[in-house]
Amino acid sequence: MERRVGIIGAGTSGLLACKYLVEKGFQPVVFEAEDGVGGLWRHTTESTKLQNSRETYKFSDFPWDSSVKEEHPSNFQVLQYLDSYAKKFGILSYIRFNSKVIDIDYVGEVTEEITQFWDLWGGTGKPFGSKGKWYLQVQDTKTLSTEVCEVEFVVLCIGKYSGLPKMPEFPTGEGPEVFKGQVMHSMEFSSMANEEAAELIKSKRVTVVGSMKSAYDIAAECASANGRKKPCTMVQRTAHWFLPDFNIWGINLAFLYFNRFSELLIHKPGESFFFSLVATLFSPLRWAISKFVELNLRWRMPLDKFGMVPNHSFLKEFSSCQIGGMLPENFYDKVEKGSIIIKRSQDFIKFCKEGLIIDGESKPLETDLVIFATGFKGDQKLRYIFKSPIFQNLIPSTVPLYRQIIHARIPQVAIIGFAEGMSNLLSFELRCKWLASFLDGNIELPSVREMEKEAKIWEDSMKLYGGSNYWKSCITNCNIWYNDQICKDMGCNPRRKKGPFAELFLPYGPNDYVDLPTK
Repeated sequence: MERRVGIIGAGTSGLLACKYLVEKGFQPVVFEAEDGVGGLWRHTTESTKLQNSRETYKFSDFPWDSSVKEEHPSNFQVLQYLDSYAKKFGILSYIRFNSKVIDIDYVGEVTEEITQFWDLWGGTGKPFGSKGKWYLQVQDTKTLSTEVCEVEFVVLCIGKYSGLPKMPEFPTGEGPEVFKGQVMHSMEFSSMANEEAAELIKSKRVTVVGSMKSAYDIAAECASANGRKKPCTMVQRTAHWFLPDFNIWGINLAFLYFNRFSELLIHKPGESFFFSLVATLFSPLRWAISKFVELNLRWRMPLDKFGMVPNHSFLKEFSSCQIGGMLPENFYDKVEKGSIIIKRSQDFIKFCKEGLIIDGESKPLETDLVIFATGFKGDQKLRYIFKSPIFQNLIPSTVPLYRQIIHARIPQVAIIGFAEGMSNLLSFELRCKWLASFLDGNIELPSVREMEKEAKIWEDSMKLYGGSNYWKSCITNCNIWYNDQICKDMGCNPRRKKGPFAELFLPYGPNDYVDLPTK
């Protein structure tokens, strides 16, 4: 029986999937469109830094180099770290660089009717052994020639925040075509070499449209380059909570949101009546902690002064992975000094020759360059890598995945990295360990019906706290609970601390899963 595995993407999840599959005796092939590892980290602005601390963003078996002293390493240091990891574990020899997978096509007895009558995943419940195979159409990004590669199993590690930018649509005569300046998406700007990007924004009036981390990073970079003479204008509809650091009134945020006690306050998917009762009884404390954080942030940053107090609670944004992340250094100092101007748009924007008209104002916002930091179409990117409409139709905007890895109706495919948390690298590592154990025949999947039921329970749980903000898979407020399920599947103890006090109150991180035993 052949066990050929194709991994698409050599970002963090692709490197992890390759490492743990090799440890199980597989010989995977990693297809990477770029000429190096790192994924999204290869396309960031010069000033971008790691959002997490280096101690919470690391591989469980590979510490940062002792020369890295910064709490939040630069993008260059992160790339070096990922490259060193790939070299340390011999992953590079399994990667085909400059190889872009255009689409994947399942060849086997699969129709929409057949998938609806499956009792077991793929008809067998096994990752290998069925008659079906995946054909990967691979393009050489240098010669543009294509070939078809055949594998029995595909691991999709394609990421959500690259490749397919989300741009607003404009009526004819109100879009970029009438503007005399330049318009681009943040993806294009971040992909530029540092010198090229610096030259582009130099001495220009730049307008950044967006309200998340990339918008703030680009605005801060433009402000540093041009100062008050050519201020950068940020246009955003929704304000989000940002963090100047991880300390809240002297308490590290991890003690409020990343330990087992914090998860006792949250209704978790599939929990017992006892845990549900505890979460209900402690709901006032849950609300109080959120307000405690909000008061600190409003005290430390001039959010009220500049109309930047979010309409949503910190808990709601945290639960839906909508927290803006770490604020760029000295951001509000730049706002105070006038090198960044914030404009809130409640209605709409449209282009004119001189720049942008915001909310129907009579006077346009004159600008030379407009950068849309408006996100990516991650669901569509995932959907259209499948050639067959049968599988495309199974990928909604929030993908229902068993263990956040397996789609119950798509055979011989795993998806790593679609569900998000506040410690993605650790979550990706545990998922890849689970996947390697499953592919090696050590984990048995439940029936398709049970898998879909489990995925629905998790989706409903995410919606409970995300509310109207819910639009993507986010497991951040029950990350430890999720890791527990992964550990139990692999036959290891989910309790990783020494002693009941530490287990309940100390934050969980990569060090707790070092040398995690698997089946």
